[in-house]
Amino acid sequence: MAMAQILNGKEVSDRVLAQLSDELKAISTISQTLPKLVVVLVGDDAASQVYVNKKAKTAKTIGMASEVLVFPSETSQATLLEEIKRLNSDASVHGILIQLPLPKHLNSLEVLSAIDPAKDVDGLHPYSMGRLLVGDLENTNLPCTPSGIMTLLKAYNVPIAGKHAVVLGRSNIVGKPIGLLLLQENATVTYCHSRTPDLESWIAQADIVIAAVGIPKMVKGSSLKPGSVVVDVGINRLDGKLVGDVDFESALEKASFITPVPGGVGPMTIATLMQNTLSCYQKSQESALISS
Repeated sequence: MAMAQILNGKEVSDRVLAQLSDELKAISTISQTLPKLVVVLVGDDAASQVYVNKKAKTAKTIGMASEVLVFPSETSQATLLEEIKRLNSDASVHGILIQLPLPKHLNSLEVLSAIDPAKDVDGLHPYSMGRLLVGDLENTNLPCTPSGIMTLLKAYNVPIAGKHAVVLGRSNIVGKPIGLLLLQENATVTYCHSRTPDLESWIAQADIVIAAVGIPKMVKGSSLKPGSVVVDVGINRLDGKLVGDVDFESALEKASFITPVPGGVGPMTIATLMQNTLSCYQKSQESALISS
């Protein structure tokens, strides 16, 4: 069997960002107001700092306004909610992203629920998730990583309809929403997690495997169905190297398509965030026209 084709998220995201850059240039010629993304970081988690810097750098590169607000790890729930209220009322801000995870003393659901759904670029507000659940994808921002995965699969014409997709992980950020998006594309979806017995037997049945559990190299090539599509969402450090949740070398010989780590899902997440921010901006401009 031939080696798997690489699902190159860097290449696809570069194309998405180039198109967004062109759209932003066009906006700048007719408007003094650019789409603006504000990222809120609480604490000093090293990985979160890296992700936030990548988001801000990408926004600047494509010509989007952005700001990073950093708060100390001891910031109270009330202080954070007050800041979100301020950003909600600031007409120059079109997208608000709370970098997760938050320090343990903060209630993430309450914080995410405080964001104006019209500025929810991460697609994690209960309103946004509810729209996703009922299949109203046109009227909500989709969670960035799951939406980016779907864009990547479609860019390579990966068949989804009628396929059995096994999602490893049940988080609100990746696991639950990617299963719903695959279901929307007529896949049959099985969710697996830490309490699923005989996990390998489920993986062996999967035409599409979405690995999002945060365990380095958990999915081995020997467990995969020949010709399966493998999407590795994991970002782990092992012996000083970045690795995914999939043992890439062994899976490469068994799969038909596979995402690398890094360079697979990660770039697609950031590109989708930029798309969502532009979408929020466009909708705010439409609302302003209607109300004027």
